[in-house]
Amino acid sequence: MDPVIVVGAGPTGLWLAAELRLHDVPVIVLEARVERDEHSKAITVHPRTLEILAMRGIAGRFVSAGMPIPVGHFAGLPDRMDFGVLDGPYPYTLFLPQARTEELLEEHAVALGATVLRGHRVTGLEQRTDAVTVRVTGPSGAYDVRASYVAGCDGTRSTVREAAGIAFPGTEATAWGWLGDVVLDDPPAGPLSASGPDGLAMVVPLPGGAHRFVGLNPEDLRPEHPGELRLERLREKVRRVLGTDHGMRDPRWLSRFGNAARQAAAYRAGRVVLAGDAAHMHFPAGGVGLNVGLQDAANLGWKLAATIRDAHGDLLDTYHAERHPVGARLLAHTQAQTALMAGFSADGQALRAVFSALIAEVPELSRALAGRLSALDVRYDVPDAHPLAGTRAPDLAFTGGTGLFALMHAGRHVLLDLSGGHPEIPGADRHGLRLAEPVAGWEDVSAALVRPDGHIAWAR
Repeated sequence: MDPVIVVGAGPTGLWLAAELRLHDVPVIVLEARVERDEHSKAITVHPRTLEILAMRGIAGRFVSAGMPIPVGHFAGLPDRMDFGVLDGPYPYTLFLPQARTEELLEEHAVALGATVLRGHRVTGLEQRTDAVTVRVTGPSGAYDVRASYVAGCDGTRSTVREAAGIAFPGTEATAWGWLGDVVLDDPPAGPLSASGPDGLAMVVPLPGGAHRFVGLNPEDLRPEHPGELRLERLREKVRRVLGTDHGMRDPRWLSRFGNAARQAAAYRAGRVVLAGDAAHMHFPAGGVGLNVGLQDAANLGWKLAATIRDAHGDLLDTYHAERHPVGARLLAHTQAQTALMAGFSADGQALRAVFSALIAEVPELSRALAGRLSALDVRYDVPDAHPLAGTRAPDLAFTGGTGLFALMHAGRHVLLDLSGGHPEIPGADRHGLRLAEPVAGWEDVSAALVRPDGHIAWAR
């Protein structure tokens, strides 16, 4: 069997590799970088991502390495969303730098048998009806490798996407945020944020004694790239919003990022599939990028494995059908937050104040926003089906102390026989169980089939 070539050893590529290995599909991950990037673009793991990790029995590794945060911001507004009201075992976001997240994901993928090759840059590919030839430049020179499928998890500038001829339409940047990881002589007591006519700034402590500043100022609202960010410029920007730069020095990483928003026209082209930033590009509002990418991989992994091993004809096409709308909503959500963040005028400040107050005063709004940000409310379209079909399955508790997620470690379909009379289904692990307590929406369910990604295929 030809291997699947996963291009990119970020969170998306590593999780996809692990999911494929659960189904004994050979996987090679090709990463252009020689070493893991020490600069963590992402620092937030959301509740649905933690649930996906729990379905494979490894969420505890991440929780023990991070710090739970029970609230989250929307567009940097002062009033926070309460994640504690969310349904699930992880009613919080987890503060965990991406470098550590990637380290844990790579350990998981390698333990399952994935091969990760660093310093191997993909330069092109050629599709045929039965395979893909991938062109690579590695430490020993150029070579070709034959693959059954190629998964582009190689970021917004995806070589795989370009080589496959997949369009990446969208909008150009009109705003440029800034980021600085620095040492502080006079650090704040804890996480801090502020906004006003002169800008928006947030600061959080990082492991190792540094602090991260992120923000946006009125002069950053322009289409042209503002140039390299230097420490003195960062100091000035922060002082204007916070009144002090907290004695920042010794920059470890200074960067700028734009609000260009793009989405791949197709998540699949023949034997090439895209996931994560290769499929969608957006302003990093709410820290959702890493999470949506890993959730792409969770949806794709079992479908690609089934296509390879069992020749399921149309199953792989449902990856685009289900995840492309999620990506479109992601772009709209981050664009809306960017517009609020950039509200530096008197009218914009008034809008921010009103919206912030609504988050505090209308629990339903806070809950709805948290559900979207956390991805707990993602539902795939299943026409003419039970109301539960397409929704995420919660970690149902059964009599005897078993929970649903504990039944899903093998990455297979799980048939919940709640009446004791449902026959076996090929390819699914059948469990005759009883709910430990009533669960809303499950009162009249006698059986349900839960997919490997934790969404409900059908219920009756």
